[in-house]
Amino acid sequence: MPEPIYAIGDIHGQLSKLQEALARIEQDGGPDAKIVFLGDYTDRGADSAGVLDLLSKGLTEGRNWICLKGNHDQMCAMFLEDYPRNDARLLLGYHWLHPRIGGVETLASYGVEVAKGARTYQVHALAKAAVPQRHIDFLQGLKPYHQEDGLLFVHAGILPGVPLDQQDPDDLIWIRETFLDDPRPHPCLVVHGHTHVATPEHHGNRINLDTGAGYGQDLTTAVFEDNSCWILEPDGRRPLRPPA
Repeated sequence: MPEPIYAIGDIHGQLSKLQEALARIEQDGGPDAKIVFLGDYTDRGADSAGVLDLLSKGLTEGRNWICLKGNHDQMCAMFLEDYPRNDARLLLGYHWLHPRIGGVETLASYGVEVAKGARTYQVHALAKAAVPQRHIDFLQGLKPYHQEDGLLFVHAGILPGVPLDQQDPDDLIWIRETFLDDPRPHPCLVVHGHTHVATPEHHGNRINLDTGAGYGQDLTTAVFEDNSCWILEPDGRRPLRPPA
């Protein structure tokens, strides 16, 4: 019988919520449980530094964890390159330090203040001095997706009808309507985050686990076992099924 696979939705700097989710998983599946993290570890929440520290240390210690790349992780990593870049999928006029994106909160978790009127090169220098190389390496080494037991774990989704090995890497972390609005079956059941919803959703061809932790809402954990899905809640598993 295949081992259960746990998945955690978008974390967005919510360290305490992540710690609660990990404790819940350990209680349900033990300390060696396989966990897939769906990306977006940084931005908006108060402790992106703590989240990256916990996850990077877990991988170093050999935990059975698979960490996928989210669009916020890519934006953060691009800013922390030797010459900062901006993600081309952002709306015109937006950048990682835009108030709606959350990079300012991420830098604050490292003790870096983005002063009014500061120039990009000034903030970049402070960020490079404050963010540990281990965190940068973690962001740069994130996986685009994970496929196992008829499940495809990915941050945002896929472009329907395109083979997995031909997908645009940016679609995997940015796509929305083209994927979300397509009711057709995919080669695998797609488990994703990126587009936050009030409660976890099972659409038959995809499962959305982003329930808005970055905005102070719940951080959702799911467990997949024997071709079934459950949401892992404080009092145990709750089945998540597609509409009848």
